[in-house]
Amino acid sequence: MLHGAVALDVDSTFKIIQRLFESEKSGASLLIVCTVVSLAIANTPWGPAYAILWHTTVAGLSVEHWINDALMAVFFLFIGLELERELYSGELSSLRDALLPLIAAIGGICAPALLHFALNHGTPTQAGMGIPMATDIAFALGILALLGNRVPLSLKVFLTALAVMDDLGAIIVIAVFYTADLSLVYLLGALGVFALLVTCNRVFRIMALLPYLLGGALMWFFMLKSGMHATIAGVLLAFAIPYSARADDEESPSHRLEHRLHKPVAFIILPLFALANTGVLISSGWQQEILDSNSLGIIIGLVLGKPLGIFLLSFVAVALGVCRLPADLKWRHIFGAGLLGGIGFTMSIFIGNLAFVGNAEIVNASKMAILLASLTSGLLGFAWLRFARRQKDS
Repeated sequence: MLHGAVALDVDSTFKIIQRLFESEKSGASLLIVCTVVSLAIANTPWGPAYAILWHTTVAGLSVEHWINDALMAVFFLFIGLELERELYSGELSSLRDALLPLIAAIGGICAPALLHFALNHGTPTQAGMGIPMATDIAFALGILALLGNRVPLSLKVFLTALAVMDDLGAIIVIAVFYTADLSLVYLLGALGVFALLVTCNRVFRIMALLPYLLGGALMWFFMLKSGMHATIAGVLLAFAIPYSARADDEESPSHRLEHRLHKPVAFIILPLFALANTGVLISSGWQQEILDSNSLGIIIGLVLGKPLGIFLLSFVAVALGVCRLPADLKWRHIFGAGLLGGIGFTMSIFIGNLAFVGNAEIVNASKMAILLASLTSGLLGFAWLRFARRQKDS
């Protein structure tokens, strides 16, 4: 019976991954279109009006803030639900299976941050060291989806787990290092709402979604007022919502909400984020901006730091017997996943906005570096995994 249950869990996880990839392919294509459109408009005579549109105030916040603080909280709720699933019944549910993507994620977080820090230590742009730490799940999985059956399903599962762990690291960085003046009263209010929602789940076993969503909205408001980034409320809400680890249970509130959010996140929230945040103004001195220490730290961190950190730390861990490489994966697959991990895009831009609040020039240069590095990483990762399979297995 145990063997059958494990088989069900594995089959269920693989089916979820397959569905995710079909959707991510379309979502990544839409993100690319929105980015190109935003870049094009920002560098035409309509550019100033385009910028004014996103800075128009609605109900006390600009349109850009509503997207970055409110809609992105829904995105982080979705990420939290994915992480919850992976921890309870997915690739992160057992320590043995979770170790390789966990160690790879640590390498992919630390190496880029250290490279950026080495180039910017003691300067005003040192705060940008969190920018190259992130991986854009939608883009990375979207590129991998384009390869179809040219890559093993285990690589798709590995990259999914790696990206989720990577984003968890980014969430921790946002919470710890990019917090403004902290209001303890509002923070305690947010944590109190979280505790109440957890009680509704664990003690009273309330399975209706509405109480959790209403509580999540209140927790978001308190978090916004506390000085911590409001999107953290999305992650906390995910872990307060009831989840069932049974492979045949698709009706738990967490399952239902994750399935309902997937398309709105992929086809509405992330495209809006791209339209609002990638309108980079390419000035006549853009070449010099790309060569400054912050931009170089971002580019080198994402393009070189990500694959090297992921590959080297994974290789050392396997060589020491800490974890194992799945039977159908080769080291070239892990390196290819590392290259795709260099697609920072959404998460990197998000952190860049927080790192340099009030300094539009550095934010603009950072976004340009992120877009260039993400494009380079995506092309390199696709080409590597597309053509590396022709090589003989080592």
